[in-house]
Amino acid sequence: MIITRTPFRVSFVGGGSDLREFYSRNGVGAVVSAAINKYMYLIIHPYFHDKIRLKYARTEDVAHVDEIQHPLIRECLRKVKIDRGIEIASFADVPAGTGLGSSSAFTVGLLNALYAYRGKVVPKERLAAEACEIEIDILGEPIGKQDQYAAACGNLNYIAFNRDETVNVTPILMSEAVKGSLESRLCLYYIGGDRRSRDILGEQKKNTSRAGTVKNLTTLVGLAGELRDRLQGGDPEAIGDILHRGWLCKKELAGGISNGRIDSLYTKALENGARGGKLLGAGAAGFMLLHAPDHRKLKKALGLRVLPFRIDREGTKIIFYES
Repeated sequence: MIITRTPFRVSFVGGGSDLREFYSRNGVGAVVSAAINKYMYLIIHPYFHDKIRLKYARTEDVAHVDEIQHPLIRECLRKVKIDRGIEIASFADVPAGTGLGSSSAFTVGLLNALYAYRGKVVPKERLAAEACEIEIDILGEPIGKQDQYAAACGNLNYIAFNRDETVNVTPILMSEAVKGSLESRLCLYYIGGDRRSRDILGEQKKNTSRAGTVKNLTTLVGLAGELRDRLQGGDPEAIGDILHRGWLCKKELAGGISNGRIDSLYTKALENGARGGKLLGAGAAGFMLLHAPDHRKLKKALGLRVLPFRIDREGTKIIFYES
């Protein structure tokens, strides 16, 4: 049996610039994001029968990999060249579709587990690159590359996406005091809602050739560099203002990112002590990230479920291995 643990992520600023349609035309995309201590767990085990058994939101029991309905599992098994005799199950700390990069965490964690099952140790950057290949190139998902690298590498990073398809992951260096101050001022607020991330990201992808969208994404890339520099300079308070400015840009990237309810909640948050924030993921639903010096008043005013978090420093890892 093999168990992998792979972190979800919180993206602070720059999301959308990791789409190929942007960085391939404009030179570079960049985000600041952090892996967090909320995880996807993948368990794999030899299956007694010469078949494949899958347990996720549903159960599949198939004779061959080509019969698998779950596209990520099917393509991961093809990538690692396993076609039968295996059982796979998944569990997560947070539901899918909440803006924390769960699909990419699933893909990275599964690849890590499957390579270990084959007796191979694969570098984290390769796991991320292969997860991008599966999700973007093979399955055609209209997504970027930041989630895969955050899940694989862990930590708080400045991630650059280059025109030649290379990706540079650079940890943001902070003292423990600055890191603790940052974590204490950030919380996730669950707003629920109906999420149509594929539709929103598809529209955003189409919009990347428009002058206004290019301008907003270029601004977001600049804010990512500013946040990196401010954090490394020992100024964790800067994140509130940068989150706010980034959210105002992000809302313009596609029509479904925000709505009246989300705008109202964000305004109420600012009125009750938040310095800045944003909706995570594609938008429309899930978790809102808020920065505040004290979250007690904010929690009472918003009345939403709150999820505190810390930064994960390890990325995807094997937490149990027994041959």
